[in-house]
Amino acid sequence: MIRVAVVDDHPVFRLGMAALLDSFDGVRVVGQAASAAEARALLGLDPGGDPPETGESADVVLMDLDLGDGSGVDVTRDLVRARPAARVLVVTMHEDDDAVVAAVRAGARGFLVKSASPAEVERAVHAVADGAMILSPSVADRAMAYVVGGRAAARVPFPQLTDREREVLDLVAAGLDNASISRRLVLSPKTVRNHIANVLTKLAVRDRSAAIVRAREEGLGTAR
Repeated sequence: MIRVAVVDDHPVFRLGMAALLDSFDGVRVVGQAASAAEARALLGLDPGGDPPETGESADVVLMDLDLGDGSGVDVTRDLVRARPAARVLVVTMHEDDDAVVAAVRAGARGFLVKSASPAEVERAVHAVADGAMILSPSVADRAMAYVVGGRAAARVPFPQLTDREREVLDLVAAGLDNASISRRLVLSPKTVRNHIANVLTKLAVRDRSAAIVRAREEGLGTAR
């Protein structure tokens, strides 16, 4: 029996995924979390925190990347550091190369997009539980090209920014407001505001307009 935990801040998707997993032979959902904080508590990563209510640890954790109050990449990294044998399968809306590489570097054993079919999800859960590495077909080829250095020579603007902060800045420079960025990246408005505040601090600029000028000077702002 493969014991699975589902971490996702979208209740409809999380509950639907849990129901799907429970319908598979040999798979049982033993916990759910709707945020990074809940995930840390569920997975026993909070010092002095309570163990999962079920008393069962998960063999595989299905992890979203954007959790509203934090990053699934960070939770994955902390989980794998605490328990190197942990198996994390990222299931997310994002198919971009940076998201794949960040997840794999953090220790994830698999990467699926949320549009994956039930058969793909079942196959991925079993593969990850068995210790295999699995990427969805839609990202595998691009991810491999990235890992072997296809983008190694590319100049990255504002290297002091995280990949997500740079992505948010690109959209700001393209003229999108916070609400539009929130919808585009499937992030909470609060998370978008936090990213923009971090960008302003790291770029040492006073306001959004100044950040836009800097970003466009570096070639950002082409996102639509």
